[in-house]
Amino acid sequence: MSESARGTGRRRTAGWVWAVVVLAVIAWGRPAVAAPPLKIERWTMANSLVVLLVERHAIPAVEAHLVMKAGAVTDPEGRAGLAALTAGLLLKGTAARSAVEIAEAIDFIGGSLTARADDDVSTLTLTALKKDLPAALNVMVDALLRPAFPAAEVERLRRETLSGIRAAKDDPEDVAQKAFAPLVFGLHPYRNPVEGLESTVPTLTREEVVAFHRTYYRPNNAILAVVGDLGAPEARRVVQAAFGRWEKAPMLPVTVTPAPPVADQAVALIDKDLTQATIILGHLGIARTDPDFYPVTVMNYILGGGGFASRLMTTIRDNRGLVYGISSGFDAKRYPGAFSVSLQTKTASAGEAIRAVREELARMRAEGVTDAELDAAKEYLAGSFPLRFETNAKLARLLGLVEFHGLGLRYFEDYPRAIRAVTRDDVRRVAAARLDPERAVLVVVGRTRELALDPAPQPAAASPAAPSP
Repeated sequence: MSESARGTGRRRTAGWVWAVVVLAVIAWGRPAVAAPPLKIERWTMANSLVVLLVERHAIPAVEAHLVMKAGAVTDPEGRAGLAALTAGLLLKGTAARSAVEIAEAIDFIGGSLTARADDDVSTLTLTALKKDLPAALNVMVDALLRPAFPAAEVERLRRETLSGIRAAKDDPEDVAQKAFAPLVFGLHPYRNPVEGLESTVPTLTREEVVAFHRTYYRPNNAILAVVGDLGAPEARRVVQAAFGRWEKAPMLPVTVTPAPPVADQAVALIDKDLTQATIILGHLGIARTDPDFYPVTVMNYILGGGGFASRLMTTIRDNRGLVYGISSGFDAKRYPGAFSVSLQTKTASAGEAIRAVREELARMRAEGVTDAELDAAKEYLAGSFPLRFETNAKLARLLGLVEFHGLGLRYFEDYPRAIRAVTRDDVRRVAAARLDPERAVLVVVGRTRELALDPAPQPAAASPAAPSP
């Protein structure tokens, strides 16, 4: 589970109204009206399940977001995809219900129930009307505690996953990302895609899934975020009735040694007959708990995370016409994630575009940012922050992230305050410390024989996670 240091822009109807208000206030140069503080209630059940509750009574619905501290980073060596396979099978049948019966039970009440794995965590998320919550929770808990992991469903999901991995070889962005990660992370688990590898997925067994679930799907390894039309006393009763019998077990801490910084400027050139080149350039970034997270977020917004307002977009796309699209981001996870600049360009322009990116990174390190850039970035990031939890679903997910990373219950007040406290000196300091264009690895997918890169690249060593050209 990560919090990316990027700009945001995807909103629904209610969010659109908020966006207009925020952007109008920023445009007029007045500070955005602060959102009222969230009242978050937190308690730990007898079985050690941590529960967070935010009451929202505007609509009679409830979101229950369960976070298991067992994502792809927990996959044993050589078993990439095990966490994803386990999460994907939760809704494929229990001792009492088939996969069809699970789906029909949720559809009948107009709710939704989804399960998935990410790099750091796996999640099970329920949306239901308040009147249907007991029935919906019954299905959710049945899938959580009593999954049958039918052999036929294991085989079916393995085949589907493998088919998806193979189909993704036709997506140049996916190919580039899967080549980029091993160059940045080395032997760290983040080198592998969450869904696993073409070499590992077919070998994953039902017995491994059962063992993974038995080991990591425990209340003392979980967080439950509840948002919606429930008062605190009722919420405690409902949660206790649903999850109170979930048995905890001894849990060995999952520790992973962070990936070392990239030692040299590795390059991966992947030849595909495409009309344009897809390029990723970057290196190791920061963890979510890094004290520099907030100045890095502001710096990256100005650099390439702010869409059309960013330097990379303005300088390299608009002014020089070298790329079709370009952005940058720090993927801040439990362990340091990647800093990357992603762009698409004509093959003939690839070399010049890459040099331009390196120049902008060097300029950010040497010169920092202007007062106007800093003020605009801080106003946007702080002013738009409420849009990140405008719906019950968004808030439940964010609460899970906040608890997982130990950011504290005052996070919703601390975030805009910390963003607004960032100074030009802070930005210049983190740019010098966190941007390293001379050690950035480079991946190019396209007609590599037509590329004119300067200096001539040294191909990177083969990696088990890198896709075949």
